[in-house]
Amino acid sequence: MVKELELVLLPHEAASHNTIELRAAQQLGISIDRLQNVTLKRRSIDARKKQVVYRIKVEAFIDEPAPVAAFDPINYPNVSTAEPVHIIGSGPAGLFAALKLIELGYKPIVLERGKDVKERRKDISLLHSKHVVNEDSNYCFGEGGAGTYSDGKLYTRSKKRGDLERIMRVLVQHGASNDIRIDAHPHIGTNKLPKIVAAMRDQIRAVGGEVHFETKMVDLTIQGRKVSSISTQHGDVLTCKHLVLATGHSARDVYELLHKRGVEIEAKPFALGVRVEHPQRLIDSIQYHCGTDRGKYLPAASYALVEQVNGRGVYSFCMCPGGHIVPAATAPGEVVVNGMSTSTRSSKYANSGIVVSIEAVDWQKYANEGPLAAMRLQAEIERTTCQLGGGDQTAPAQRLVDFVEGKVSNSLNSVSYIPGIASAPLHEGLPPFIASRLRGGFRGFGKKMKGYFTNEAQILAVESRTSSPVRVPRDKATLQHPRIAGLYPCGEGPGYAGGIVSAAMDGERVALAIANAN
Repeated sequence: MVKELELVLLPHEAASHNTIELRAAQQLGISIDRLQNVTLKRRSIDARKKQVVYRIKVEAFIDEPAPVAAFDPINYPNVSTAEPVHIIGSGPAGLFAALKLIELGYKPIVLERGKDVKERRKDISLLHSKHVVNEDSNYCFGEGGAGTYSDGKLYTRSKKRGDLERIMRVLVQHGASNDIRIDAHPHIGTNKLPKIVAAMRDQIRAVGGEVHFETKMVDLTIQGRKVSSISTQHGDVLTCKHLVLATGHSARDVYELLHKRGVEIEAKPFALGVRVEHPQRLIDSIQYHCGTDRGKYLPAASYALVEQVNGRGVYSFCMCPGGHIVPAATAPGEVVVNGMSTSTRSSKYANSGIVVSIEAVDWQKYANEGPLAAMRLQAEIERTTCQLGGGDQTAPAQRLVDFVEGKVSNSLNSVSYIPGIASAPLHEGLPPFIASRLRGGFRGFGKKMKGYFTNEAQILAVESRTSSPVRVPRDKATLQHPRIAGLYPCGEGPGYAGGIVSAAMDGERVALAIANAN
């Protein structure tokens, strides 16, 4: 007999599988000897009341053994002589598209402008220490995409777009902990993701697929409203029947190329704001009602906040408990900040993007740029932010209350951002339509989370790469561009995903669409 149960346990109880089994037996009203196994299905933290608890869903096997927990791995056939499909970008959309294409009998040829995860780390180190921005190898570009050295959050609201459980199984098959199939908010961590990404690349190559680094698409040829070929910076011209465009949200040169070649694209709303950083102990005390020490059985606390200010949403984005703020610029002369956490989430800081919805009315000064107008506004704000910080990767910063009250911060808190910070009047330096809404949002957040609105926190600018400011249209049925046969916009860059999991699911959808088109 198998019974599904939901157990409510104190944090120290949830840490012991023996205690979980005992509580399951008590809830069932049976002797613990009759339990052959108790399998965790889901776990989450409930901090709504003063006593923080874990809610754990389990399957209890009574008088019968549990089935083997391991799942059958996916079999990837050899595709070395199969029909090729070219994929631009090796982020989650590109990698999952490649693996799914292999399952379907196609040979993926992945072209990545950046370096592999090992070499990419060296360029990120230079970005931190010397403020040197490699335009093709940074936090946004390189093997694994923007998520690899960002954070590794694996939850999504886009479950209708694909098989979420399947995505998790693929990740586990390539080295992720099976915990990601159980946790309500699964997270791998930037310290572990590179090995998983490398394992996926090795799998692609092992069965005859190709992955080429430091290979950037610089031109696209269209003949008879069909994709014909692409050119790389090395002078190679590659004939293409199917081209998967999985370039990520920061590939401005790709949008420029598409526009130049007459491929229909369009400006789209995105979000822009700042990173706010608090002491993690402060967020823990607010969320867990625990004073200054959450204890060893609770993870670093997170939060999610939203306010409506002057008709726009102001909300937290990519909250990183126990994390770090990192430089995410993709070109010299711009400053962009993002957040990340390792698997342990052990930093003494908590940070989150706090962003404002950006709409068409905001980019009208660039209306003559047509579909690139929103991108131009984004770039302008990043350049202005760079100047506020002093012209390199130093981030302009301001204490939180000072920002809201319009005061220059005479001193700043310690910070996780390695390139360094400089005091700046962000209440004046950010565009008024953004600054005023952020100020209103922070006031509202302070009412929802007592203690959040404090000068122990400070903001760094600018959080601007929340999503792509350009959409590449595609047909809902075929997933091809509506006017260019064989061109498959895919993932976050063209506007069809918003994170690792949704991008991975979109990659698989595009792979299936290619198979169905043949």
